[in-house]
Amino acid sequence: MDLLPIKRALLSATDKTGLVEFATFLSENGVELVSTGGTARMLKEAGLKVTPVSDVTGFPEILGGRVKTLNPYIHGGILADKDNPEHLATLKEHEIAAFDLIVVNLYNFEDAVARGLDLRGAVEEIDIGGPCMLRASAKNFHSILVLPDPSEYDAVQKELAENDMRVGLALRRDMAVKTFARTSKYDAMITEYLASKDI
Repeated sequence: MDLLPIKRALLSATDKTGLVEFATFLSENGVELVSTGGTARMLKEAGLKVTPVSDVTGFPEILGGRVKTLNPYIHGGILADKDNPEHLATLKEHEIAAFDLIVVNLYNFEDAVARGLDLRGAVEEIDIGGPCMLRASAKNFHSILVLPDPSEYDAVQKELAENDMRVGLALRRDMAVKTFARTSKYDAMITEYLASKDI
């Protein structure tokens, strides 16, 4: 698929810079917004219609927020190849709606370490669901657009505005590359931190 129509987006952002403006643009152009926790609250406070992730999964966030997006109704909607009839039939069979856009950035682990948290406190700042969604979306860039950083919003908004809310394969590939670079750096930072700690 070359030009991908953007109709449904999942937003879960630690760095909320520019997110209300970008989400407003999406909403005003008919994009359904799904969101998690604090991101959903912020978007609702801005007057946007947002579906909580728990409404999609049919399950509340649990374990202090450790588990909220690790669910087939989320990852099935992210990983489905829209050019594969079998994938589309599976979505239909299980009543899973596909996502077209994922906006995720990660818990700030570097900041947590800089604050001098003890080992258990720092571990709580390791993002699990975020990297899973980012990597799943990056893998499936033929069928979905992933945005790992607020600095990308303007370029994507421009392309969407110029292409009737569709985005090209080249930009989706570029965002996938940036996403894998981001998650690799994140994992390397955690690896270095844990390896340096005595138990």
